[in-house]
Amino acid sequence: MLRRLGILLATLFLMCQGAFCGDNDPEARRVFEKAYNLVFGPQGCTLHYDVNLIGVYKTQGTIWYKGKKSKFDDAKVTQWNDGVTAYGVFKKKKVIEVYDVKSGKHDKYGSKFKFTLDDFNYTMERTNAGIVITLKQKHGAKGTVKQAKALLDPRTYAPQHIKIKVALFWANIHISNFKSGGISDDIFVFPTGDYGSDYQYVDKR
Repeated sequence: MLRRLGILLATLFLMCQGAFCGDNDPEARRVFEKAYNLVFGPQGCTLHYDVNLIGVYKTQGTIWYKGKKSKFDDAKVTQWNDGVTAYGVFKKKKVIEVYDVKSGKHDKYGSKFKFTLDDFNYTMERTNAGIVITLKQKHGAKGTVKQAKALLDPRTYAPQHIKIKVALFWANIHISNFKSGGISDDIFVFPTGDYGSDYQYVDKR
């Protein structure tokens, strides 16, 4: 599942009118940081995602973030991460995998999207569809994300659509039902009582 930048970086290339800012525009970075903090700030957020990886891999679901905690739910898996332990419920197999969050093994896709905000040069364009922020990796940056575009709501800066380039591949992410704040910590607690003896626990800590 695509995490952290997995749900905040690039957008479709849009043919729109607008004012364009030059390479590494400070205003572009400021706007992007506002959008980033709506997702990953201490207030938490939730959103629905629809991912298309170059037409080969598609998935959709809902994700919640708050600090180091997260939860996601799609057709195959629901995972709770309380910041210490991650529980992944594989619905069809009726298997629950348990991970130490520090190991990073619970997030095999998110590990492919490593970056810092300082890895990029930023430009911005105001279009009929919204604000388009383009991020291009600086020479010598060590992150895995090479380029990204993010379409943001022009009033709230909430992310609407994302396109991310990792190596030679592009991932498109459409975002809907976005809400920042009002996220209860209870959402990230694994509901042990909901899964009976017909589920097999596999402890991978």
